[in-house]
Amino acid sequence: MLNKEVSVTMPRWVPLIGGILGSTTCGLLLYAWSVFIKPLNEEFGWSRAEIAMAFSICALIFGVTTFAAGKMSDKYGPRIVVVIGSLILALGFVLSAFIQLKWQLYLTYGVIAGLGGGLVYLPPIATAPKWWPDRKALATGFAVVGLGLGSFIMAPLATYIITDPDMGWRYVFIYVGIAMGLMGLAAAMCLDVPPANWKPEGWNPVFVDEKTGVQKESDYLFGEAIRTPSFWLLYVGYFCGCFAGLMVIGHIAGHGRDAGLEPMQAAAAVSTLAIFNAVVRIIIGFIADNIGTKKSFLIIFSLQVVAMVCLFPAGSSAVFLSIIAALIGWNYGAMFTLFPATCLQYYGPTAQGANYGLLFTAFGFAGFAGPLIGGMLKDTTGTYFAPFVLGAAVVGISVFIFMFVKPPQRKS
Repeated sequence: MLNKEVSVTMPRWVPLIGGILGSTTCGLLLYAWSVFIKPLNEEFGWSRAEIAMAFSICALIFGVTTFAAGKMSDKYGPRIVVVIGSLILALGFVLSAFIQLKWQLYLTYGVIAGLGGGLVYLPPIATAPKWWPDRKALATGFAVVGLGLGSFIMAPLATYIITDPDMGWRYVFIYVGIAMGLMGLAAAMCLDVPPANWKPEGWNPVFVDEKTGVQKESDYLFGEAIRTPSFWLLYVGYFCGCFAGLMVIGHIAGHGRDAGLEPMQAAAAVSTLAIFNAVVRIIIGFIADNIGTKKSFLIIFSLQVVAMVCLFPAGSSAVFLSIIAALIGWNYGAMFTLFPATCLQYYGPTAQGANYGLLFTAFGFAGFAGPLIGGMLKDTTGTYFAPFVLGAAVVGISVFIFMFVKPPQRKS
């Protein structure tokens, strides 16, 4: 086993920088895919469902890979995992510039880039809160904020390159692929786990249950965590929230274009969703540290149901679409701070890499199902009304789950 401890303690803000860089890299990969829908459709004649399949495969591979990435990070340390992932991610994205057939796009963007992205994403999330045990939710928010920042950058950048008569969509894959590889390598250099028994100066926690006053038991190991009903309730809730959010991310630009908006107006909705997706990840950390994760979940999922219902009629108005996109981005982005923070709260930091790595695979399955089903329903019905209403219904399941989910209790 490689030594994953450091002999000299780095400033604890450095892993936060690593988290921002790593998650921004993954945001460039995932969250502006809808800007490619129109140009790929025009050049190759592929249907929305066929184009959405590339994004669905990427999200699936990305999400499933995080489980292995978490276990590898726990065993070998986060740095080497992120280095390997960055190189694979850049390779897959650049190769996507040269595709001529659907299966080539599915392989380069979906499988190769998705695999690299999953290796880059999880280690910073498992690492940053270990340096901030006094502010776990806030540290998690910093570690995932870049997912929204990446898409905020990517949507207008990609649209500008695509609409430039001297370039086009292939150049997006080349330039952004190289940039993502460099950013991922920089993120890796910022990551290491704290030494054994390290804690911030002046922080002297009392490990007792807030409600009962009884001293808490030791952390849950991976095998123990997955045997608790709470873990799988969190898993289903995560899937449902991601299903709707990723369906919107995969299709919102196409929805705007179909409703008559100009390319940059549709891209503006993507960017608006992205910036609120990013900003909330830090703000929700402050909120959750004060009112708790459960109340936070109930609020954001209830608002998401309303936003999904309003999304279809908003498509023909650039302003209205951006407002609804902002609300959806806010609710969607909050999950990626709340779920790892809740996992850490319920099961402790000892096996956080493996525990949250498995929990995050729900994102992968939702990322495969949401955009694909959305595209199929759009191709079948001719509009996005049915996909968005279905998304609202699925998020409603998350509301129901978080009315009842509780922290696990060890049996005597």
